[in-house]
Amino acid sequence: MSAVQAFPDLPALERFAPLPLPLAPARPGWMHVAKRALDVAIALGVLGLSAPVLLLAMLGIVCADGGSPIYRQRRIGRDGRPFMMFKLRTMVEGAHDMLPGLRAYSEVDGPVFKMRDDPRLHGLGRFLRRTSIDELPNFVNVLRGEMAVVGPRPPLPEEVAHYDAYALRRLCVKPGITCLWQISGRSAVSFDEWMALDNRYIDTWTPWRDLAIAARTVPAVLRGDGAH
Repeated sequence: MSAVQAFPDLPALERFAPLPLPLAPARPGWMHVAKRALDVAIALGVLGLSAPVLLLAMLGIVCADGGSPIYRQRRIGRDGRPFMMFKLRTMVEGAHDMLPGLRAYSEVDGPVFKMRDDPRLHGLGRFLRRTSIDELPNFVNVLRGEMAVVGPRPPLPEEVAHYDAYALRRLCVKPGITCLWQISGRSAVSFDEWMALDNRYIDTWTPWRDLAIAARTVPAVLRGDGAH
């Protein structure tokens, strides 16, 4: 599949037209089965244990800002397939329309926008992000088969429009909730380092490595490393 075939609505990717999406190294079939089994087991466990927290957070969002507590956002998944990712809403209604005026204040390089004191966050939003509670609904995407527990974070279409072939390679595996970037400082890591971490993961993943990354995510989340 070429990049243009994968993203027909992103003309900026036409410069990659001769390039197929780079492939991940082959893995034995049992590894993929084991990875999916772990994904389902972890997702069910996390959603079951966190249900009270999710319900309280959703009620808090309604009280703090009104509107729906669940936010659906179009992301790009494996092989360039778009899907709707579920999150708890941390921003005010219409936040996306405010983004062009804030681009100059991004605190990270590359096509990704990150801002520590983002004025679009509602009263509860900063807490939900710092604790990563806003990402708990991602586990629904895992159960639906659109995401994995461990894998490169799913990008926005407008971010992918600026990818070179090296960054585009992160789309050859299923996106994840956590990854090497997540446990290495997140927003404190440069875009080039982020892409290098994702490519390293693609080349080296195993079910056991996924378990290790998932385990290291817990203390990283509790510390709030690079979360904003």
